[in-house]
Amino acid sequence: MKTQIELAREGIVTKQMQAVAADESMDAKRVRDGGAEGQIVIPNNPFRKEQKAVGIGRGLRTKVNASIGTSSDICDIDLEVRKAVAAEEEGADTLMELSADGDLDAVRRAVLAATNRPVGNVPLYQAFKETIRKTRNPAKLDPEYLFDLIERQLADGLSFMAIHCGINQYTIRRLRKQGFRYGGLASKGGTFMVAWMDMNKKENPLYEQFDRVCSLMKKYDAVLSLGNGIRAGAIHDSHDRAQMAEMIINCELAEIGREMGCQTMVEGPGHVPLDEIAGNIMLEKRMSGNAPYYVLGPIPSDVGAGYDHVTAAIGAATSARHGADLICYITPAEHLALPTEADVREGVRVTRLAVHIGDLSKYPERRDRDRRASMARRDMRWDDLQELLLFPEVARAIRDSRQPERSETCTMCGDFCAMKKGMEVFNNDIAGDKVSGSV
Repeated sequence: MKTQIELAREGIVTKQMQAVAADESMDAKRVRDGGAEGQIVIPNNPFRKEQKAVGIGRGLRTKVNASIGTSSDICDIDLEVRKAVAAEEEGADTLMELSADGDLDAVRRAVLAATNRPVGNVPLYQAFKETIRKTRNPAKLDPEYLFDLIERQLADGLSFMAIHCGINQYTIRRLRKQGFRYGGLASKGGTFMVAWMDMNKKENPLYEQFDRVCSLMKKYDAVLSLGNGIRAGAIHDSHDRAQMAEMIINCELAEIGREMGCQTMVEGPGHVPLDEIAGNIMLEKRMSGNAPYYVLGPIPSDVGAGYDHVTAAIGAATSARHGADLICYITPAEHLALPTEADVREGVRVTRLAVHIGDLSKYPERRDRDRRASMARRDMRWDDLQELLLFPEVARAIRDSRQPERSETCTMCGDFCAMKKGMEVFNNDIAGDKVSGSV
C-alpha cells in the first residue's frame, strides 16, 4: 500500500485529497502538490472506515486538535467518550487520545468508535504505564515491546502519533550543561524517555531506529508527528539550547521521513513569549522544508491558570497568523486538573475563534464571512447575523435572555443604538456593499 505522499508524487489525486479540497474550496491538484512536497499531510488510516479526511498544512485552514484521556486520579471511559463526542460537536478537526490509566486499549477503541475525526496518541504513555504495572520499574521498558505496541495502536485505527524521536543523548547533554530550567520538563512522554535513557545509559530507540518508526507509520499511512519532549514549560525557558537541539533534530527527521515516503509533521513548543512566536515558526518552516507545524497553544504567559484557554488563544491566534498549521487546544483546567466535558467544549470554542482570527491575517482573501457579518450587524438583521457567527446558539441565548424594548436594537445601548441612528442619518450613503456594488 502506498502512502498519500507517495501517491501524490506519482501525480495521483486520491479521494482523501479530493475531500480535503472540497472542504477547503480549492483545486484538488493544489492539495496533491502540497502533499507531494510534504507540506500538506492527511491523517487518514485506511484501516479505519468512515473517517473524515482532514488536511493539515500549507494554504489550508488552521486546524484545531482536542486532547482527551484518563489520568491515574480520574479514569472513566464513558466520560472520555463524551468528551470525544463533545469535541467533535464543537468543531474540533482532530482528536488526541492521551489516556494514562485504566484499560488503555479499551479507552482508545471506545474513542475511535465514538468519532469520525482522525485520532492520534502518544504511544510512550501506554508503553511506560504497562511496563510499570508489570515490573514497577519504567527503566525496564523493552524497546521491542514499544515497537510492537506502536503497531498494535495503529492497527486499531489511529491516524497520527506523537512519537518522541528527537530526544537523544546530544539533547540531554545540552539540557544538563545549561545548569538551570525555570519550568523543568513539561512533557510526560519526553520525561519518561529521558529517564529511561539516563537509567539505561542507552540511546533513545525511537531515534536510533527511526527507519523502523517510519516503516510502521507507512504501513498504516499514519502521520508521524515528531514530538517535542524537551519543550519549554515556562516562557523564560523558551528557545533554550535543549529545546533548540531537539527542534533541529526533529526538523531533520521530518525531511528524512518525507524522503522515505512517510507523512510527517513537527510539534511545537508549549510556553513561548508572544514576541518569539513568529521567530519560532519561521525556524521550524525553514529547517524542516515547510513541514506542517503542530503547536501546543502556545502559552505566552505563566500566570493565567484558570484562564489558560484564553492565554493560549492569544498564542494560537498569533501562531496561526504566522504559519502554524495545527493548534492543540488548551482548556480552562490546564495546569490545574483533568478537563471536564464542559472544559473540552470551552477549549475547542475558544481555540476555533483564535485560529479564525489568525487565518484572517494569514489569508486576507478569506474575510468574506466577517464582512457579511458586519453588514448584517450594521443593518440590524439579527437572524442573518447569528447564522454567520461561529457560535450562533450562544449569541442567540444571550440575546434572548435580555430582550430589548425595540426588536431592532439590543439592551447594550437601547434607545442610544449607534447603528440605528447612523443608518437613519446616512442610509443613502453607507448602505451599500463595496465588494458587490449593491445598495
